Formats: sequence, C-alpha cells, structure tokens
Amino acid sequence: MAKARGKRGQLEMVFRTHGGKRRGAGRKPKGQRPGAPHAARSEHDPRHPVHVTMRVVGSVEGLRQRDTYFAVREATIVTAKREDFRITHISIQRSHIHLIVEADSREALSKGIHGFSISAARQINKAITARGGDRRTGRVIADRYHTRALTSPRAVRNTVAYVLGNWRHHGEDRAPAAQTWKVDPFSSGATFFEWQELADSPVLWPLRPTYHPLIVFRPRTWLLQSWSKFHPLISVYEVPGPG
Repeated sequence: MAKARGKRGQLEMVFRTHGGKRRGAGRKPKGQRPGAPHAARSEHDPRHPVHVTMRVVGSVEGLRQRDTYFAVREATIVTAKREDFRITHISIQRSHIHLIVEADSREALSKGIHGFSISAARQINKAITARGGDRRTGRVIADRYHTRALTSPRAVRNTVAYVLGNWRHHGEDRAPAAQTWKVDPFSSGATFFEWQELADSPVLWPLRPTYHPLIVFRPRTWLLQSWSKFHPLISVYEVPGPG
C-alpha cells in the first residue's frame, strides 16, 4: 500500500491490485488448427436451429470410412434418446462433423453437444482400435466446437445446403466410390425430403440394403419446417461456397 498527500492535507489511499483478468490469460487453443475461441456462449432461443461444427484431432482425421461412419451413427442413436436436443441434419467430413440441431434450452444445447461428442469419441476410438489392433484412448473431438444460431429462413436454407452439400465443397463427390451417389452417403442427405429433384421424381434413389442412414429427427422448429416456402429448394448438385 502506498500513501500520497492530497491538496488539503488529506491522505489519498492508493492500493496495488493483484490478480484479475490479464491480457492473453486463459487456456490457449491447441493444435495446428485451433478450434473456436473460449468465449461465453450467447443465450439460446429454442425457436432458432443451431449449426454446430466439431473438428477432430489430427491423429483421427479420416472419418469418411465405413467403421468411423458406423461409430458416428452409433452416437446419433445414443443422442436420439434425448427429447430436449435433436439432430436434424448431419454430415461427416474427413476432419470435422457438421450438425444442425434443435434444443429446448441453453442447457439442453450444451449437454446435447457434449453428450454427442463423448459418445462419438468413445465409438471412434473403439473403431480405430479394432482397425489397427492397438488400443486407442484419449481425445477425439479437438479443442472447442463452433456454434451459430440460424435466425431466418435464408440462413436455414443456406446452412442446410452447406451441410448436406459439404462433400461437393471438399471434392469428395469426385472420389471413385462416390460416383454412384447423388447425395453424400456420409450425411443425412439420403433421408432429406426437400431436394429440388424430388419435385420431379418422388424416387431419386433406392437405398441400398447394406446402407444404414444416420439417425436424425424431423424438424420441429418453424424455421426448419418452413424455409422452403420462402426460398428455392436445394439441388443435389449444388456446390456450397465457403461457410
């Protein structure tokens, strides 16, 4: 404590302060491509769907394989047991997973995402262990996830197109094994019923007997149910731009 004399002989008390928030304080994002910054989450409006992006750690990259697909599918089954948190659209890319979700509250949103990531990590580790023989444990979902509330029909339309068409954005549709698919088999696109092409033909593709779709809910929010009344339907051939 230091003392300084004021104008009228009064003693002005000046205190040294310690602690408190410092510039640059806090845990830093890890990895070559760090996740979202650690900021306070905004309040969640149950009327607004949320776009969630999760990245995986570098040693796990390569999710677009049969065993890891089924691992993530198992996580969608576990998550579907929740009533207050619903996955409505999903796509699995090599290094990240896109979700569009509905949640009844901020707490339900947080717990739902957390529960899905834990289940996916457990199942992916199990799949990698079975593939390679060496038991894999530890982190799968990298650092922090990114969320964006969808507050208008246009935002919903563009985001659904981005999530379900993300394989074309990354060029995955040009892989030899993908040539027979009109939609991304590593997404919920096979069970999406608002493709533009379905307006002309009610049957675009018969689902193969060996194909098991990812488990998603039918939308309940007005925005996810009604966006197509205001904007064009999404083509299976649409290539989304940057997110």
